[in-house]
Amino acid sequence: MPRGLDHIVHAVRDLDAAADFYRRAGFRVGARNRHPWGTHNHVVQFPGFFIEILTVAEPEKLGDDGLSLHFGVPNREAIARGDGFSMLVLESTDSEADVADFARHGIGVSKSLPFSREAKRPDGSSTTVGFSLAFARDALSPHTTFFTCKQHNPAAFWNADYQQHANRASGVLGAVLVADNPSDHHIFLGALTGVRDLHSSSIGVTANTPRGDVEIIQAVSFHDQFGTLPKLDGEGASIKGLRLAVPDIDATERVLKSGGVASHRHIGRLVVPSGAAFGATLIFEAPSKI
Repeated sequence: MPRGLDHIVHAVRDLDAAADFYRRAGFRVGARNRHPWGTHNHVVQFPGFFIEILTVAEPEKLGDDGLSLHFGVPNREAIARGDGFSMLVLESTDSEADVADFARHGIGVSKSLPFSREAKRPDGSSTTVGFSLAFARDALSPHTTFFTCKQHNPAAFWNADYQQHANRASGVLGAVLVADNPSDHHIFLGALTGVRDLHSSSIGVTANTPRGDVEIIQAVSFHDQFGTLPKLDGEGASIKGLRLAVPDIDATERVLKSGGVASHRHIGRLVVPSGAAFGATLIFEAPSKI
């Protein structure tokens, strides 16, 4: 079955500063969480999707376990190259099935890797959330990580209170990757997302998943669509943009301005460029663009 977007990892050197940026941009940012292998994060939730703002706060905890090797170390390496989106994550209903499916397509690189961590509810009380991750690799994109995420206690993780944002962002529309030759990644994208019929055009290739699009386009097309030229920092496809739905572009722009967050209008969209957003490009679109 096709896999929808689950979350995106925004890897940064300074987690506190990045969390402050998201708050000034009108997002509700969750408490600081800690992983056993030394990464720390904050979560920005939407219905069924979240942004994981992350840093490697305790590198001495990185080991030779699967989650250190497939999650912790790649994020450390991504941060060394510069802040930005480092990992694209799709939803999972069966992590073991994902492992088998990725193996059949020749893109699997891990077994199912379970873990749990403490989480904070909106009232400040503690709970436990659990996940199983299955990693895949695009051989042409060594600097970008892909995996699926199965939640074991979703009721403890998702909370409608955390999904109310001052900028009125209400959900994910898609993730935008940039590559010199998008068609080179066609087979991998289909295997990763489980989407059989990808949309191919002169500017790239798109998987329309059950929750948001995953599109791979050329840098010039990224500039044409969003009015900013992405920095290419590695081989293959790299994650450069996140498209979010908002009901009122004007209202969102006022929130950004009040928070001192730079943005510009482009073809009906409101864009926060990578220079203002810790290496990531945030794209707000009104319902008419959906």
